Amino acid sequence: MRGVELLRFLTFASDAEIAGVWGLGFVLLAVIAGFAEHRRTKRARIESVGWVPWFGISLLSLIIGAGLIALSVKGIAAG
Repeated sequence: MRGVELLRFLTFASDAEIAGVWGLGFVLLAVIAGFAEHRRTKRARIESVGWVPWFGISLLSLIIGAGLIALSVKGIAAG
C-alpha cells in the first residue's frame, strides 16, 4: 500500500515538493560519499584502493541538495 501512496504523492506533487525530494536525494548522496571518504582515509594502505573524488562528490552534492531544499521550503511556504 505504501507504493501506491508514494506514486500518488509524486504524481500530484508541486514543483517545490519535487525539488525538495531531489534535494533530499542529493543530501543522501553527500552522506554516502562522506562515509566512503572516511573509510578510504582510514585504510592502512591508501594506494591499494581506487581513486574516486569522494570529498568533491560529497561537497558538491551537499551544496546542490541544500540549495534545492532551501528553494523548496520557500516554494512550499508560499503556496
